[in-house]
Amino acid sequence: MNRRVLVLGGTQFFGKKLVTKLLQNGGKVTIATRGITPDPFGDQVERLKLDRRNKESIDAALAGRRWDIVYDQTCQSPLEAQYILDALTGKVQRYIFTSTQAVYDFGVNHIEENFNPYEFLFELRPREEYSGYSGYQEAKRSAEALLFSQNEIEVAAVRFPIVIGKDDFTNRLKFHIDKIINNEEIGLSNPEARYSFILSDDAAQFLYDIGTYSFTGPINPGCKKDISLKELLGKIESQLNLKAKITDKLTKENASPYSFEGSWSINTSKAEELGFTFADLDAVLDDLINYYSISQTQNT
Repeated sequence: MNRRVLVLGGTQFFGKKLVTKLLQNGGKVTIATRGITPDPFGDQVERLKLDRRNKESIDAALAGRRWDIVYDQTCQSPLEAQYILDALTGKVQRYIFTSTQAVYDFGVNHIEENFNPYEFLFELRPREEYSGYSGYQEAKRSAEALLFSQNEIEVAAVRFPIVIGKDDFTNRLKFHIDKIINNEEIGLSNPEARYSFILSDDAAQFLYDIGTYSFTGPINPGCKKDISLKELLGKIESQLNLKAKITDKLTKENASPYSFEGSWSINTSKAEELGFTFADLDAVLDDLINYYSISQTQNT
């Protein structure tokens, strides 16, 4: 499919996988970034340099250009979304926004209707005015609301759960495996909190595929089941034949990067009804635990 595609980002984690899929399927790809993070695509892509926080930078980079679709991987505020809309209205048909399950309040099995961006009141503020988890949540909610408030460009908001994979530069899952292997404490505020995940390969494939659909609106992709932190650590313990040292006294050194105030899980029925399938969570976790444990052992 010889589409003209603009990717805002595309140089890290599943963004790189998305660009690879676009290229493999005949896409004419332009990536727009600050020009700081290198990418592996050589002369297969066109590169534009812009600053998401600077309207003049965006207008200059995107002036006189047209694309069939834009994938927005880097938006951190409604103002940044507005800048892109201002530059691309009339120049792009479809907009795929990388959102997050953080738009929902803490809880389990969230369906898309549990946050309605069409009725959310927002202010056009820069990313610097959104701090901490609550700020991140409001920024993503507001960006969705801004994008869905216009009718000239088709928009799909992909509300990703926690993305995991062997290419995960955040090392959040690896943190727990390393701690158990090293017999170090893991700080958990709520061991029973439940979380949803998606494999990075599936995240990239879903972004690519939803770009080819006519679907608009918010959608939850991810593994069908969720898992509690206690169950996750139990799975690691069982596979490594080691015992985790869990504490409720959290410090900067021991706090689990998955230790949020509550559960963070989604219902993926809508995506499944559209024909999408995702990797089995148990199989994904078992594979990654094995991968990280071998890597950790080889480095010691």
